[in-house]
Amino acid sequence: MRTVTLGISSRERINKRFLEALRGKQQGEFISFDSPALLFKVLSGNRWDLLKVLTGAGPMSIREAARRVGRDVKGVHGDIHVLLNAGILQKTEKGQIEFPFDAVHVNFMLQAA
Repeated sequence: MRTVTLGISSRERINKRFLEALRGKQQGEFISFDSPALLFKVLSGNRWDLLKVLTGAGPMSIREAARRVGRDVKGVHGDIHVLLNAGILQKTEKGQIEFPFDAVHVNFMLQAA
């Protein structure tokens, strides 16, 4: 099962993970955001619903994704492009969209200032 971790990471933490990967240490698959605000902006309620539908589903058209979430194609199209630009979704060679993971783990901690 392919799992991706969505989380908050500083540039320093991302660089450290990169250097460890170069040394051969497995890092897993991560999609990192600079702040919780950015993560929640990108993964709004409707986009989270899309992600749930796309998880483990394989490539599909935007029209099919819209049908599965019960929304209009135009609205889903806009959300898909936000997720593509954030690096969360991928486009296949045939132009379909895909979230190539079977599971999502969200990881961040909120601490007192």
